[in-house]
Amino acid sequence: MNILGIIPARYASTRFPGKPLIDIAGKSMIQRVYEQATKAVSLHKVIIATDDERILDHVQAFGGNAQLTATHHPSGTDRCAEVAQQHPEFDVIINIQGDEPFINPSQIDLLASCFTNTEVQIATLVKKISTTADLDNPNLPKVVLSHNNRAIYFSRSPVPYLRGVAKENWLNTHAFHKHIGMYGYNRGTLLMLAQLQATLLEETESLEQLRWIDNGYAIYTAKTDIETVAIDTPEDLEKALQLLGNT
Repeated sequence: MNILGIIPARYASTRFPGKPLIDIAGKSMIQRVYEQATKAVSLHKVIIATDDERILDHVQAFGGNAQLTATHHPSGTDRCAEVAQQHPEFDVIINIQGDEPFINPSQIDLLASCFTNTEVQIATLVKKISTTADLDNPNLPKVVLSHNNRAIYFSRSPVPYLRGVAKENWLNTHAFHKHIGMYGYNRGTLLMLAQLQATLLEETESLEQLRWIDNGYAIYTAKTDIETVAIDTPEDLEKALQLLGNT
């Protein structure tokens, strides 16, 4: 099984323009993500998929693999699909978030391991929620899991609702999970996902994966205990620098 890691990197970000090129203690964010991804033993190749020449030139300057993609893609999934279309030699694609400079390679390997089950078309990671702040944070999508760890639903709200249980006791009563935004797909499935139209559920929650569930795709999950650090705003960057200084 040949596995390709793809890191979508878009220059134009509403909250943080030029985010992939920001400096984090001497290295750009995209270089840090790339270097962490190449440590994953499951990946046979890693490619940064970008819509901007500045990112392309920067990646090539530090010796990374990069490919220029179309500017019109609405999501990282679509950007990954364009690259996957040109690489039929790979069976599985891992979509790695370009804003997590400290991503743990073992998480990539854990996600890749899901595809030893030939029934898996899509897989992602989840982590048990341990704080009320995370449970109530709409920027951290929650995942409802079936008994066999398939994702039944994703929501920005805490789900399921625990009727008859005081909110402060929810975490002690039920295992809630948050979504870790890294996906794996078998190549054929990824190409089909890129052809799907947005659905009402997706638009309501602003969560792309609901489109896949709406269209009958099963999303398998693997559980991780490792916390991720995403950089969406300049404030997040300050937190990341503090974390780096403490390691």
